[in-house]
Amino acid sequence: MPRIRQADVDEVKARTNIADIVGERVALKSAGVGSLKGLCPFHDEKSPSFHVRPQVGYYHCFGCGESGDVYSFLREMDHVSFTEAVERLAGRIGYALHYEDGGSAPETSGRSRLYAANTAAAEYFRGQLLTADAEAGRRFLGERGFDAGAAAHFGVGFAPRGWDKMLKALTAQGFTRDELSAAGLVSTGQRGVYDRFRGRLVWPIRDVSGQTIGFGARKLFDDDQGPKYLNTPETPIYKKAQVLYGLDLAKRDISRGDPRRVVVVEGYTDVMACHLAGLTTAIATCGTAFGTDHIKVLRRVMGDDNASGEVVFTFDGDEAGQKAALRAFTEDDRFNAQTFVAVAPDGLDPCDLRLQRGDAAVRSLMETKQPMFEFAIDRKLSGFDLSTVEGRVGALRAAAPIVAEIRDRLLRPGYERVLARRLGMDPTEVHNEVERAARGGSQTSRHEPSARHETPIDPATGAPALVPVTLASLPRTADVAVERDALMGALQYGHQTDQALLARALSTPFRTPGLDAVREAVASAADRTRAGWVTDAVNSVREPYRSLAGELLMTPFPARNEAGAVASTTDLARRLIMRSLEHEKQELLGAVQRVPADSDGGRALRMRLRDIDVERQRFAES
Repeated sequence: MPRIRQADVDEVKARTNIADIVGERVALKSAGVGSLKGLCPFHDEKSPSFHVRPQVGYYHCFGCGESGDVYSFLREMDHVSFTEAVERLAGRIGYALHYEDGGSAPETSGRSRLYAANTAAAEYFRGQLLTADAEAGRRFLGERGFDAGAAAHFGVGFAPRGWDKMLKALTAQGFTRDELSAAGLVSTGQRGVYDRFRGRLVWPIRDVSGQTIGFGARKLFDDDQGPKYLNTPETPIYKKAQVLYGLDLAKRDISRGDPRRVVVVEGYTDVMACHLAGLTTAIATCGTAFGTDHIKVLRRVMGDDNASGEVVFTFDGDEAGQKAALRAFTEDDRFNAQTFVAVAPDGLDPCDLRLQRGDAAVRSLMETKQPMFEFAIDRKLSGFDLSTVEGRVGALRAAAPIVAEIRDRLLRPGYERVLARRLGMDPTEVHNEVERAARGGSQTSRHEPSARHETPIDPATGAPALVPVTLASLPRTADVAVERDALMGALQYGHQTDQALLARALSTPFRTPGLDAVREAVASAADRTRAGWVTDAVNSVREPYRSLAGELLMTPFPARNEAGAVASTTDLARRLIMRSLEHEKQELLGAVQRVPADSDGGRALRMRLRDIDVERQRFAES
């Protein structure tokens, strides 16, 4: 692949706000001057330790140690090459890239072509919905209350009947059969290559950034022998366990809501119905059960770091819907947010509810939602005859473990009383049974996973790996505090600080080995005013100190505003210089005692002492 000119790589990064890119996947909030934080997209966590500093174009997670710039973020999240990451960002800002061979190069890499193929297919399907052959598809939408505007908003299209109409249309645009097969758009049978989706209504499935990565298709004709719903198969860019339909449309309202609420429904038309009725935070899984990976994606988007958020599961009233709700309950503890279940009257799904009773009825689901724990308790009790003593005792034994899993010390007694009322039993008896259930389970509740601490092993050598040095592992001394804060200021605001002053401050070795390794990298930076210099500096720090450099860059600087941060950085630089001068003075005073006063060496020492005093006075007065 042609190599992109380095000047263009730097320019695209300088023009891109890393917070915009990260913010498409992670809900970010202020974390001090010039810093944002959210739940880490690289590991599962309950409270945010992932920080982004837009001013320097860098991110760092204090939990798992992942760090980098906007290119490394895209490469890790979307598994693209460096060139693909640059090309994608250049496309976002409309920047024309140049390549070292002197010309422009089209995107020819694998994953980029898969995205392009899916985008082209989505456009093709949308156009087909307007044709005469798509009458059945338009009728299907109309019968469910969706007009042309609704179809356009969600990008709904139509896959024409036939063998290879889409295949021919996209190959005419330059896509190869291998590319279309890799994208999951065509299949191969005894008769050759054919369209995967034929004679179906088609919904584009997009990732959280809005790129089309696959499709869900509903059959319309009786002679279609396939399943009712057919989705894109697993591809390099489509992983159904991680995809949530409608999240690209819902993410903005999810992150800005008060409370931050996610409504989980079961199908594409349910998402459409909810959004059109005003529940614009509705999402759905794509042909698979709601699972752990879906939760990770949702938690990052909603900023799930406390119990103020809400996750509401809506399920059909039939047995399958009830079982789906209980499956969701098994994952409930992975949320910090409060979880609820909402079942519509008469067991209607949101689409039918809107069609029969209007938008207000869909919105009212949020008023009748039931806490997930209460729902799970009621479902457990429904299997017993509560009119008999034996039934009530059996129900208590079955439901007590559910209550025992509640970690909140204020919530558990409340649910013990709920269970006692449901059973008509003495609250003390219920409490005792819940306590027995708690003791009988694991020592760590499902809400509080245990941590394992193991010595990391270098996979290449089999020997213990170097343990990264972190801020928390540094000694707590005054010298360390000055060096630490000075490096924080230099990394975060060095481009706004007097360069000669900063260079002088960083020219003397630090007393703390880890901090000195970071100092070397910062001092070696050729141009601390160049965009991206700090990323290069951090990446050049030798192990095991690179993670420490990332922490110093990302830890919120102790200042009220940017001007205060620059002033504090300048003051810290002066303190380092003063410390260095004082140290040199003490060494010279010792040397003076060992050299004859009238010798050339003695006179040189006294002149240097005089110069140091002048310098110290100048810095003290500045």
